[in-house]
Amino acid sequence: MNNNHFIGVDVGTGSARAGVFDRHGAMLASAVHPIQTFRPQADFVEQSSTNIWQAVCKCVLEAVSLAGIEAASVCGIGFDATCSLVATDEHGHPVTVSPDGNDNQNVIVWMDHRAKAQAARINEGGYDVLKYVGNVISPEMETPKLLWLKENLPQTWKRARKFFDLPDYLTYRATGDETRSLCSTVCKWTYLGHDNNHEQIGRWDASYFESIGLGELVAEKFARIGTMVRPMGEAIGTGLTRNAAAELGLLEGTAVGVSIIDAHAGGIGMIGAALEGVSPSAEQLDRRLALIGGTSSCHMAVSQEARFIRGIWGPYYSAMIPGMWLTEGGQSATGALIDFVIDNHQATPELKQLAETTNHTTYEVLNDRLQTLAQDRKVPASLTREIHVCPYFHGNRSPWADPSLRGMVTGLPLSATLDDLAVLYLATIQAIAYGTRHIVEVMNGSGYHIDTIFACGGGTKNPVFLREHSDITGCRVALPKEPESVLLGSAMLGAVASGKKTDLLHAMATMSAAETILEPAKEATLEYHQAKYAVFHRLYADQLAYRELMTKHFS
Repeated sequence: MNNNHFIGVDVGTGSARAGVFDRHGAMLASAVHPIQTFRPQADFVEQSSTNIWQAVCKCVLEAVSLAGIEAASVCGIGFDATCSLVATDEHGHPVTVSPDGNDNQNVIVWMDHRAKAQAARINEGGYDVLKYVGNVISPEMETPKLLWLKENLPQTWKRARKFFDLPDYLTYRATGDETRSLCSTVCKWTYLGHDNNHEQIGRWDASYFESIGLGELVAEKFARIGTMVRPMGEAIGTGLTRNAAAELGLLEGTAVGVSIIDAHAGGIGMIGAALEGVSPSAEQLDRRLALIGGTSSCHMAVSQEARFIRGIWGPYYSAMIPGMWLTEGGQSATGALIDFVIDNHQATPELKQLAETTNHTTYEVLNDRLQTLAQDRKVPASLTREIHVCPYFHGNRSPWADPSLRGMVTGLPLSATLDDLAVLYLATIQAIAYGTRHIVEVMNGSGYHIDTIFACGGGTKNPVFLREHSDITGCRVALPKEPESVLLGSAMLGAVASGKKTDLLHAMATMSAAETILEPAKEATLEYHQAKYAVFHRLYADQLAYRELMTKHFS
């Protein structure tokens, strides 16, 4: 029997997905199921761990069936997910995180910003652990959210006996083992993964938790947030429990790898890919950026030494590639922002009707319209010469690290035709790409030499998104042979846990490859984007000036 199949499970913001891969990294089949989201108040975004697990089981069952393989041929499974906070009682049953009081709503989604005040207080403390998150902790991270729960839902704080990052909840649900991932704890919980002792990889900083008001966790010896932290892909316990195996349609004891955050799964799924048949050395990785585009975008780079960059998360030790330091930029709203612009325009009904009539996506319709509009232009990007977008509709994650920033659009005409929507759509994509350029420039100013972007995720299936990112950043864009790099990265965890791959580096070298490389445009296009990039920065400066004026008169 060929026991060389691996399953990768990815839980994103809106859906759960599963993919079945062979030992070479080729995907045989995949399936997707939506997950439910609750928004009880502004800035509150919640989900249900029960609903998420049900969606995971459905898509694994379907993917295995579509792949036409026997369950016995699956020798390992890996899980990735968004860095969302899950609360359960001592038995793993859900405990509410919602002002609604519904226990089914027990997940604070990564993009939830309820803990902005708690994050601001923590940042005022100047704690030593903050230097590993770019000196500014985000309300999207877990300790501000824990503090919010303690201060606002005391009964939840009392009842909840386990707090998980969502990827770790999935491995707990699959194995019954509470092992946490070095990836999630280091990147989102302030765990010091580089500070090792003989018994444990890394440690929690007790003084930090005591100082910010979470001393109970220290007194409990961190039992609620994890006492066993292990590297990604390491086998957890004895694998799938009987119940979990039955729900997933797999065999009891199937190997389960320590989990990873969704964006980081995309990183390992492609950043180590060979270019022109040559795998990168550690020094050559210094020139690579993994861009994982979805609802938000993450920008992952690794180095042999720690690089401390204000406004860029990290450096995180061994949080993606073993033995290397990870730095992580990000944009809080990219795919979500593009969809928001498309769905909230006077021409939206016309666009959707046209998409339905022609059997195309709305993006394809807009891209075709842009091509027609630009057919006589030397620089197609110049369609946006008069319209400029500041993309901080959900704040800025990197490098300003300011969740209070807001979006801006300037240059709107007194018309709202389909052509107007197409140009606004292009300007929005360009604004997102200018944000990526800003992140790359800040990273390169701190020791990196990034000139190649490895791109995956929903947004990177859009040729306009890819073209603008290459032209605006000046980087070549490499597209992986397997476009579902996030699922592949998770499957690599299962491959390592099963022993079929010796370690994560072996899995990366033998299961991933690059297929297409886009080169950036030069000359007139470069000159155009230089001017637009100056406007991009001016919009940020103007927003701060507007804020100062209003504060001066209406504090």
